[in-house]
This record gives sequence, C-alpha cells and structure tokens, in this order.
Amino acid sequence: MIELDELDKAILNNIQVDFPLTKRPFAELASKLGSGEEEIIQRIERLTGEGAIRRIGPILNIKKAGGESTLAALKVPEERIDEVAEIINGYDEVSHNYLRPAEYNIWFTVSAPNKQRLGEILEEVREQTGCPLIDLPTQRLFKIGVKFDVK
Repeated sequence: MIELDELDKAILNNIQVDFPLTKRPFAELASKLGSGEEEIIQRIERLTGEGAIRRIGPILNIKKAGGESTLAALKVPEERIDEVAEIINGYDEVSHNYLRPAEYNIWFTVSAPNKQRLGEILEEVREQTGCPLIDLPTQRLFKIGVKFDVK
C-alpha cells in the first residue's frame, strides 16, 4: 500500500486528465497546487517509483496517426507468468499488460507504425514465450474516459 498525503493526492488527481502542456509543466502544476516545482518533480518521481504512476504521456489515436494496434492474449502457465510478463514488457510498443482470471490469462495492447511491425511483434512474443496467442483487433472502438478520484 502506498501512503499518500494531500499533496500526493492532488498531484494524482490533476495529472490524469489536465496535465499542463507548457514549457515547464511541473512549475505550472506546482503553482496550481501551492507548491514548488522541485517538490512536484520529486513527488512524481517517488510516486512513479512506488507504482502509483505508471507513466506520464499522451494517449494517441494510433489509427488516425497512420499506425496499427491490437489487443492480444496469451495462455500462460501459472509458474511462467512473471517471466512472460517481462518478455511482453520489453516492447516499447506495449502500452497495457494485465493478468486476467481466464484460460488466456495475460492480455496486452500493442501499437505499431504499420501492420507488418505489429505482426512481427506478435510473432516474436509467440516465439519467445512458446505460449498460445490470440490476436483480437478492434472491430468497433468505444472510448471511455476514465479518471480516478484519489481521496
């Protein structure tokens, strides 16, 4: 369990949707929260190190940018979950990787500049893990905005 004080919670609540797109975003965030730029940077580094923040970055519509993406699932033996997750996490193109209580138990999303690279990544994961993989490309997109209210 990560211990959060009120400033940590305010940081987490503010960076989820409205991260400042300025030359000095942490200074702007600090001003908004009544803190100092260096303190905000240090707290974000700590929160990232502790796992409260996975990454700070844009969410792009890869298809509109000319790329390709898919959801994939692997059927991984329980004793190999950590090993296989590490292989998947080795790809910069993987944005989400999570465990599900199902026969195909590791699910991940992959985005690539084109179909060829997307196929290469899936084939490499299949070969490196030796696990059955299913490719579940998007048929229809439903975008649901998610913001967690950290209290």
